[in-house]
Amino acid sequence: MAHDYDLIVIGAGSGGVRAARVAGNLGARVAIIEEYRVGGTCVIRGCVPKKLFVYASRFADLFEVAGSFGWTTTAEFDWPTLVRNKDREIARLEKAYVSGLESARVEIIRDRAIVTGPNSVRLARDGRVLSARYLLVATGGHPHIPDIPGRELGFTSNEAFHLERLPHSVLIEGGGYVALEFATIFAGLGVDTTVIYRGRQILRGFDDDLRTGLEAGMQERGVKFIYETTIRALEKLGDEISVQFSDGVAAPFGGVMFATGRRANTAGLGLEQAGVTLTEKGAVQVDKYSRTSVPSIYAVGDVTGRVELTPVAIREGWYFAETVFNDNPMAVDHSLIGTAIFAEPEAATIGLTEAEAATHGDIDVYVTRFRPMLNTLSDSLQRMLLKLVTEADGGKVLGVHVLGPGAAELVQMAAIPLGMGATKADFDRAMAMHPTAAEELVTFKAPTTRYRGGVKV
Repeated sequence: MAHDYDLIVIGAGSGGVRAARVAGNLGARVAIIEEYRVGGTCVIRGCVPKKLFVYASRFADLFEVAGSFGWTTTAEFDWPTLVRNKDREIARLEKAYVSGLESARVEIIRDRAIVTGPNSVRLARDGRVLSARYLLVATGGHPHIPDIPGRELGFTSNEAFHLERLPHSVLIEGGGYVALEFATIFAGLGVDTTVIYRGRQILRGFDDDLRTGLEAGMQERGVKFIYETTIRALEKLGDEISVQFSDGVAAPFGGVMFATGRRANTAGLGLEQAGVTLTEKGAVQVDKYSRTSVPSIYAVGDVTGRVELTPVAIREGWYFAETVFNDNPMAVDHSLIGTAIFAEPEAATIGLTEAEAATHGDIDVYVTRFRPMLNTLSDSLQRMLLKLVTEADGGKVLGVHVLGPGAAELVQMAAIPLGMGATKADFDRAMAMHPTAAEELVTFKAPTTRYRGGVKV
């Protein structure tokens, strides 16, 4: 049977765009269907605008430190200017994504796709039915809002970039990336900021030293934390929003943000009717080659619920195209992925935490804490943390954890030797570059902590 295309991609986010471009450049006839904007969550309302807003929030700290270096500064912040300039940059990036697709001869269809079978989709507005040898679902995810009374009074990361004005105070529910990054943004822009989290400490699953250090750093910046508590209800109270907490306490805030996780965009796509198996959380279930339970339908990125990070989605999209259209089966290794929290202080990590590594045998842990050089002339108490987790006696490096300026850049570089199986002895052979924070990673002498047989000694 002749098909309209070799590949139809549903969703023009990071993973879908990469898959479409690679497949197109390999000679496939490709169409990509997107109902909103090309670029997906990361470019339009995720990591890119969020990082720009984080940059904006850090200037207050820089102005404060500037005095210790002899500078006298007077500064005012204008929210509409930031939003306007961000919008201009996002529009530029979207055009670049479109241009990249067009250069790979990918047809862009502005509509919503509904899967009607193993090889076909229907355009919701247009009504046409299109067929392809393969379908790729790359629809990403969306913020989850708890089902509570007054939930419509709150906002999510989708809306945060387009607020008409900054609230005088904000309550953010959540303890992960999004919550902490937006807490950094709001606090840095002068908003009285509180984070409420159901757990006992932020960043569940991260190294304990990183969690504690980030919490302390954010508290020094003015962010308040409420633990083991949730939002039960919201109610409009004049210009304020009255928040009812799970412990019975109520308090007013200028705004309430939900950063309570994300859910896969699978509702209304017709996937189950087409025979595609979904997980209990509604994500698309795939094998290591991103293939679903239907051989002609694949899925990449956040919609699979595997690792919800943009670079992972991009890699999955690329490997899918290589597998299907270049006869080159490639599976993404999800076992060693670095990640960063662009909060203030910045945090980044790759590999095993101290607690995880302790269960793997004999290990050594190296930790250093110090004031970043930028702050040594000021009254700032912010401290930097660098941590190596290794096999005992100069063995393989198992984890790198960094808190402080440039943490993400340091961990990105550390990802290379870790991926090569580098040892502590390999790190030690590297000549230090002075004065830098990174030199601490190659100058550790004696371990701070040792574990033998899983027991701290």
